[in-house]
Amino acid sequence: MPTSWKKSPEDFHRIYIANTEAFYKAGNRQYSTELDEFMRRSAMGLWSHSVAVTDDHVAVMNQIYSRGNQPPTYMLWTLTSAVCETTDFLPPVFFWNLAEEDVKHRRENSRIFIRMFTNILLYLAATDDDVTFAEAEFITDCIDKLTVICDTTGVRNTKDALNPMDFVTSIAPGFKEKHPAVTATSGGETPAVAPEEPQEEKPSLDELMAQLEELVGLETVKKDVKSLINLVKVRKLRQENDLPVPPMSLHMVFTGNPGTGKTTVARLMAGLYAAIGVLSKGQLIEVDRSGLVAGYVGQTALKTQDVIKSALGGVLFIDEAYSLASGGENDFGREAVETILKAMEDHRDDLIVIVAGYDGPMEKFISSNPGLESRFNKYLHFPDYNGDQLLAIFKLQCDKNGYTLTPESEEKARAMFTEMYENRDDNFGNGRDVRNCFEDMVVTQSNRVAALESPTKDDLMAVLPEDFEMPEPEEEN
Repeated sequence: MPTSWKKSPEDFHRIYIANTEAFYKAGNRQYSTELDEFMRRSAMGLWSHSVAVTDDHVAVMNQIYSRGNQPPTYMLWTLTSAVCETTDFLPPVFFWNLAEEDVKHRRENSRIFIRMFTNILLYLAATDDDVTFAEAEFITDCIDKLTVICDTTGVRNTKDALNPMDFVTSIAPGFKEKHPAVTATSGGETPAVAPEEPQEEKPSLDELMAQLEELVGLETVKKDVKSLINLVKVRKLRQENDLPVPPMSLHMVFTGNPGTGKTTVARLMAGLYAAIGVLSKGQLIEVDRSGLVAGYVGQTALKTQDVIKSALGGVLFIDEAYSLASGGENDFGREAVETILKAMEDHRDDLIVIVAGYDGPMEKFISSNPGLESRFNKYLHFPDYNGDQLLAIFKLQCDKNGYTLTPESEEKARAMFTEMYENRDDNFGNGRDVRNCFEDMVVTQSNRVAALESPTKDDLMAVLPEDFEMPEPEEEN
């Protein structure tokens, strides 16, 4: 895969033609002149977030024209002046027309346009071979505004619907004047209002603390979480009483082996912070490297921004976070880290990031970037479950799914989990291994019960010692 999207002006023109022709083939060629002009304005808006306009930008701008249309002629001084005078991004009037026609005829042309528009902007951003965070943010904002138009066209007076008068270009008639029927109701009828989604009731602080206390093991983690919640509660009370509070970062590092409850505790932390008013929503967004990193320059920042946006008001939980720093200097994981660090600063009042992974690799990851070291200063270590704790997790699985252990089978399970803990290696999966044992037991127990002539309810629920013995694989002839 290429590590750069920078193209020669001629190459860019071929890319521009390929993308616009795909849009025109859907029956939209009547918009070619407006589209070219809109793309030039969008390029100026994008480049206003660059370091400086260069001759490369001029050469590329002069290639923004559709097949059959006249190419523009920009000089460096005229383009620089135009870029400096560029105002905020405005969706064009013809895009509102597209969205209306799509609703009327059940088509997808407006969404085809968004895909085309995104591709072209990404190439335009790479004109100087350096897609900045500001450029990626501009592209995301443009896409969001266009997507909202697609999503709300035809749905009037909803709380999320856009006001077309907020998006009037300087050279085109206002949307309201052009389409008065869109903003007026016929026959004096009251416009339909989309019903609001019922709000899911959030658990209280006491309920969440009870859930934390019910977790098997993790005594040190529980103690640390309780202390942290108390600290934050007192901090908020001091703020409410106009008392000084020292700077404090709530971002955390969870270390430990897989299956030790890191995701479960992160989900509870998100709810707890929402319950005491630190976060506005309290959702948990869980990702790993694949959910943040893309394959081309500029795409990673956009992909990461989308994840961050979904996490605002809650907790962004990044599992195996050390993999973001596992590549070389040109690895796109570094781009994801820089995007996350900026978001942590921009949204410090309503976003908490928790990074998780093995102890050693996480220490190296945090020390690989001064920004990470300054923002992540709270560590929670999740120890391996011992044999008794593994058994307790197994018994919870049995109770939840309607299985009962006889005294003999419980002793069998205890011996099995004790041996599993004592002989654990680097691949020990803790709770995940318990889940695998439970699923294996269910298969073996089902095979045994299926052989009974008339199994009772007790037979269906009972787990016997032999249900922990996996059948020997059949030998091939």
